[in-house]
Formats: sequence, C-alpha cells, structure tokens
Amino acid sequence: MNTEKKSVWFITGSQHLYGPKTLQQVDEDSAIIVKELNANANLPIELVFKPVVKSPDEILDICIEANSDKNCIGIITWMHTFSPAKMWIAGLKALQKPYMHLHTQFNRDLPWAEIDMDYMNLHQSAHGGREFGFINARMRKNRKVVVGHWNDIVVQKQVADWCRTTVGWNESQVLKVARFGDNMRNVAVTEGDKVEAQIKFGWEIHAYGVGDLVNYVEKVTDAEVLALYNEYENVYDVADNCKPGKEYHNNVLVQARYEIALKRFMEEGGFGAFTTNFENLTGLAQLPGLASQRLMAAGYGFGAEGDWKQAALLRIMKKMSEGLEGGNSFMEDYTYHLDPANEGVLGSHMLEICPSIAAQKPRLEVHPLGIGGKEAPARLVFESATGDAMNVTLIDMGNRFRIIVNTLDVIEPLANLPKLPVASAFWKTHPNLADGAAAWIYAGGTHHSAFSLALTPEYIETFAEMADVEFVLIGKETSVSELKKELRWNDVYYLLNGSLKA
Repeated sequence: MNTEKKSVWFITGSQHLYGPKTLQQVDEDSAIIVKELNANANLPIELVFKPVVKSPDEILDICIEANSDKNCIGIITWMHTFSPAKMWIAGLKALQKPYMHLHTQFNRDLPWAEIDMDYMNLHQSAHGGREFGFINARMRKNRKVVVGHWNDIVVQKQVADWCRTTVGWNESQVLKVARFGDNMRNVAVTEGDKVEAQIKFGWEIHAYGVGDLVNYVEKVTDAEVLALYNEYENVYDVADNCKPGKEYHNNVLVQARYEIALKRFMEEGGFGAFTTNFENLTGLAQLPGLASQRLMAAGYGFGAEGDWKQAALLRIMKKMSEGLEGGNSFMEDYTYHLDPANEGVLGSHMLEICPSIAAQKPRLEVHPLGIGGKEAPARLVFESATGDAMNVTLIDMGNRFRIIVNTLDVIEPLANLPKLPVASAFWKTHPNLADGAAAWIYAGGTHHSAFSLALTPEYIETFAEMADVEFVLIGKETSVSELKKELRWNDVYYLLNGSLKA
C-alpha cells in the first residue's frame, strides 16, 4: 500500500493585473505555505508547489497536466489575490482530479497600523475566494472547501484529512476485486450493478471459480506452510489443541495454505479486495477464516457471501487510514442486547473480523462453523478496542449508489463471552438503538458494513462527493422523521438529475 510517489499539487490563482513584483510575492508566499504544510500538517503524501497561474491558458494547461500525471492524485487551489473566475472555466471543465478550495490568506492578523492599498491588493483572499467559489457553484462542481488560516492546527488537520481521502479515491480508480464464487443465493443486498460501479468508482470486479483458487492452494509447499505457522506462534496465542501433534493442528495448516494461495493470487492479479461465499467452496476443505482475517490485516478489502461492494469499500478505507490509530474491518450487526437501561449491538461475523481492531492479542482457535458442511476452520478470536467508531455501507438503489454511515460508541462487553468462538465488537448505536436501527433500515442499509475505529464520517462524505453519489449520515443528532424526509428529497433530486442528464 505504498503512496510514497503520490502527491497533491498546490495551485495558486492570480492575474497579470498586479504586475511582476506582486506576482513574485504571491509565488513566494505560496511556496512558504507548501513548505510549512509538508513539515507540520502530518500529510499522508507530499504537497507539491506549482507556480502561480495568471491566465485562462495557464489554468487550462496546469489542469491538463494534473490529469495526465499518474502521481498527482488531486489539487488544492488558493486565490491569494483576485483571480477572475471566467479564467477558470476551461480548466475546471477539463479537470478530472478531485480538488480542494483552501480559503485562507498568507498573514493571519491584520497589520492595523501599516495597512495600505498595496497590502489590500496583495491579500485579497477574502473576496478572491468568493469569486472562485461562485464559478464552482455555477458549474455544479463537487469540491471540498476549507476555511481558516493555513497555520492553524484545525485547518491543517482538514487538509490532511482531505489528502487521505484523495489517497482512497486514487485507490478506487485502480481497484480490482476478485470474487471467488458468486453471491450468496437469494440475498439481495450483496447484488449490484458492477458496470455502474466501474463507471462511478473505477472498480474492476471479476468473478473466479473456486477451482481457480484451488489451483493456487495445491501449489503451496509444506515448507511455506510450516514457516507461516511458526509466524502464527509468534504473533498469536495459539490454543493448545491447535499446536503440532494436537487435534486441530492440521486445520490451522489448511488456513495457512489458503492464506499463502490467496495472497499469491491477489498479488499476481493486482487485486486489492476479494470475496468468498460459504455456499461456493467446492474443492476447499474449509471456509477461509484465519486466511481472510490475516489478509485484511495486511490491507486487503474483504466481503463475505460475495459482497463485493463492502470488500471494495473496506480496501479504500484501509488506504485512507494508513498510519492512523485504530483499525478497519468487515463487520455485521449480529445480535442485540435490548435491555432498556443498557441497550447495545454485538457485531461479529462467522469468522472474518480483522485483527486490526483487536483490543488484545488475538487467540488462534478452531471450532466447527455450524453451517456449510465443511471442516472446522481456524480463526482469530478477540474483542474489539473501544472508542468512537462508525459503520459504513454501500448500496445500489437502482438509479444511483447510496453510501450510509452510522456513528457508534464501541464499549467493552457488559459481561464475558466465554463460549463465543469468533471476534466481536459491542457498541452503542447513535442516536440510540431504536432510532439508529430504524434510520439504517429506512435508508436500506445492509447487514454488512465496513467498520472503522480510525476514520470519521467526514472522510466518507468527501469520498461520496468525489464519486458524485448519495451520502446519508446517521449520527447523534439524527431524527428519524427528518431522515425520512431527506431520503424522499434525495429520491426527487436523483430522479430529476437523471432525467436532466438523459
């Protein structure tokens, strides 16, 4: 998941009206901002200074150059002075990369005693930015607007967060998802328009027979399996009955073989995410459990039961959060605790919860799956870390995609779970269980989600705007009746928007 070569360009707008001396100062000020943001803003990638643009031709050229540069994943625009917005029309029409409008000025404070017209003409962001804002609104352009002094930590965090989202968007444009088998039979929410997903998000979603994976499994050597098992012993608490010579040791070795095969398949095919389905396991002795968990921890997206949408979403969220505290995992709302005094949700899945969210050292165990008619698979068992979190899901509404976010408070389980043989998380749903679940259901939210302890809803909202898809937030202030109105208004908007495009 290397982003070392990727960058965001910093482009400053002005015009020839001000003369060479002022334009030189604009360039110097912009270079200082870029240098300081790179040094102090904890950016996930490099911010690259570009000389000030002063004419329609220069703006168009820099936008075309950004489009064609594979390492440029977005641009930040700043109007240091007044930059007549009609100059930006051709460039903005051509621009295909996401962009932020940073509405700032070089000096934080007004030099009250020294202000003259030269100062006023140079520091015109207050109204230059509004001119730029108008043309973006007039052209119906999706962009991020960040307001405040560039050296303020709040502004720097917003810039860094947006840059992280561009990393996710860039990953989305090249993401390939491998589906081993099809969707779980008769399940609705794991379906969707894969062609439209490639148009909107850039994803290539390819289906493979389980036999294609079996071919890779059969080529894994015993020496490779033994080496990986030794790694398991070093990283996890391995149950006694899973150790060499014990009852379930071979079950663990099967998962090690699957992990090596899956990783090799993914690497050779350039895949960033994958799905499995316990109804499609012909040729495999077990459902990949431990193998899927380990690959998620390595950064791959995963979706159970053929759920390619959540697999892709999880991969993108892992890219966005690289280097941040917390983790991201495939998740499912499994069962409720409906005590009115202390309600909550126990989230889990049959096997596949990512250990990046674990609160303690995971325990490697083997237990029967209970469904599917296959051997008992190895898996990592743990409880999630606590803190602010969210569930994110992507659904296909027929005429558009909808991304739904529900914020959560993950807390420690109210009691021990000695007989639960899977990883789990226990959380309080916002605004409360009844309204949060009702809102999720009204919005069409799936039983699968991408769960995050690392990201906030703002990342996902920005991503949805980059993709030009619907975004629905269920949080602490959500009212079910108001959300129902929002969903109805959205239906009208997207129906009208579709008819206008047609």
